[in-house]
Amino acid sequence: MSSRRNAVLLATSGLVLAAGALAVTVTGDGGSRGSCEPQADQAHSIARLWNEASLAAIRSDFPSPTVHARNLYHSSAAMWDAWAAYDRRARGVFVDESHEAEDVTAARQEAMSHAAYRVLFERYLSSPGAEQAVTRLDELMADLCYDIDDTSTEGDGPAALGNRIAESILAATLDDGSNERNGYLAPDYTPVNQPLVVDRPGTVMEDPNRWQPLELQEMVAQNGIPLSESVQSFVGPHWGSVTGFALPPGDGQRVVLDPGSPPMLADPETDRQFKESANEVLRYSARLDPADPETIDLSPAVRGNAPLGSYDAAGHDENPATGEPYAPNVVSHADYGRVVAEFWADGPQSETPPGHWNTIANTAGDALAASGPLRIAGSGSEVGRLEWDAKLYLALNGAMHDAAIVAWGLKARYDYVRPISMIRHMGGLGQSSDPGQLSYHPDGLLLEDGLVEVVTEESSGPGERHEHLAGHVGDVAVRAWRGEPADIEAESGGVGWIRAVDWVPYQRSTFVTPAFAGYVSGHSTFSRAGAEVMTAMTGSAFFPGGLVSWPVTAGSLEFEAGPADEVVLQWATYRDAADEAGLSRLYGGIHVRADDLAGRRIGAEVGSTAWQHARSFHDRAIDS
Repeated sequence: MSSRRNAVLLATSGLVLAAGALAVTVTGDGGSRGSCEPQADQAHSIARLWNEASLAAIRSDFPSPTVHARNLYHSSAAMWDAWAAYDRRARGVFVDESHEAEDVTAARQEAMSHAAYRVLFERYLSSPGAEQAVTRLDELMADLCYDIDDTSTEGDGPAALGNRIAESILAATLDDGSNERNGYLAPDYTPVNQPLVVDRPGTVMEDPNRWQPLELQEMVAQNGIPLSESVQSFVGPHWGSVTGFALPPGDGQRVVLDPGSPPMLADPETDRQFKESANEVLRYSARLDPADPETIDLSPAVRGNAPLGSYDAAGHDENPATGEPYAPNVVSHADYGRVVAEFWADGPQSETPPGHWNTIANTAGDALAASGPLRIAGSGSEVGRLEWDAKLYLALNGAMHDAAIVAWGLKARYDYVRPISMIRHMGGLGQSSDPGQLSYHPDGLLLEDGLVEVVTEESSGPGERHEHLAGHVGDVAVRAWRGEPADIEAESGGVGWIRAVDWVPYQRSTFVTPAFAGYVSGHSTFSRAGAEVMTAMTGSAFFPGGLVSWPVTAGSLEFEAGPADEVVLQWATYRDAADEAGLSRLYGGIHVRADDLAGRRIGAEVGSTAWQHARSFHDRAIDS
């Protein structure tokens, strides 16, 4: 579904990737470029074009959110520094120069293009999709009539300025803690637990509170790139020490934003919470049966508007743009659960969560521009689309970069377990609810009628609910999604009773769970940070028009067949969309409640701080 979603996003924004080329649109006259005529189909800014080129490069690379957030930020900062060089009030982030030009628009376009091109070329030259990515970058420069062989950094010309900015950023960030020199590999991380072999029942854990790598017969990255290894390696455990945008320097794993420990198994104060969170994930899994008649109303009238760090949605009384109440939007709960898990999962052809929020921001910007003048923070003088995009990308991608640093710093600090390990480990031990029943163990799963039960002689008798588990009397069984079907185009896994030691999340069998610890959720942190920036940038908590409706067509799921009917996702506010992104990871079996809610709270602070810091570059008079 993700590839279809991306096609819709690009088509909606007026930009279409076809035959490996980026359709080019230019704002302004383009300056003096000899006999070359830039392609000019629609009015999109140079900043937007290079942002779309960044997203295209991400989709052809390994889906590492940390790395791509960093690349988005540095390419955005490069464009900002080039834009700011021609504004007397603004100041640059990495390079702060002042220049004049007869045609400021043309000079900015050229400087921004050279700056973005050289940063992106360097960063994606060694990616698995380098040939495709670099070709796109070269073609964009050619279509804009800029010379990729002009590498001069001397002088006041726009090309030299852009090249100088890129060179400065690449040099300044080479040793920023990311270990870019060595392919961003973690220098000193070793998991405490041996791998969980997904195709075998159960698991063995040295420490059930710590992350456990997965071993799969075939491993494929989320964007469809086959991986040569069969055992996961933790992606980015060193990222908490990377130099950020608005974060305090030298903060290591960012303890200033540390929410404290997640619930721990066998901890006297949080043991019950740990176990309940596992059952909660199982409840979400049990809702993914397309044969279940249960429905859910997705209307903003009843969903969204939850307090930060809470699932207590109050809904919205009315659409502020129309003054009318939001209409009901009732769909199959199973279809919604599967759709939302896939929509936010950033699967094949994905731009990862940081890039996803760029596509959301671009779509919102298009709607705002179509309805009236653009104003930073919703007030003040009107600005052009180039200025809007330059300021948007600096703030948004500065926030995405900081969100990655904080979230992954905490992932390394707590090294927290994922649901697949939690459920298989506890389920293998037994049940912890009743010492008088079969299979009691103090660290087992909590019994819950209709969800978590012990297989007995009676329950596994002919015609009974556990009949197919008759050979496993005494084992803990859970009612959950049964796994990827043999024919994902025509079949669904459905929901039924399976042994807890066989449980898998609603994900592809070649992926199963991301290759890093659970606490805190990256999706939640990125998304709330993005929502805070968009709220501040637009001056409104609400999407343009007070509502975004995102249709997902029937039969467009990629993990299995479905949905049976079209599902229209709806959000009134940016924060509502962010909250759904976090919740989607529980439907997908990737995270527990603590991961999600802590990520939301951290993301809110990261986004707000990044916005304020970005504003300090808009005007030298603003104290940073």
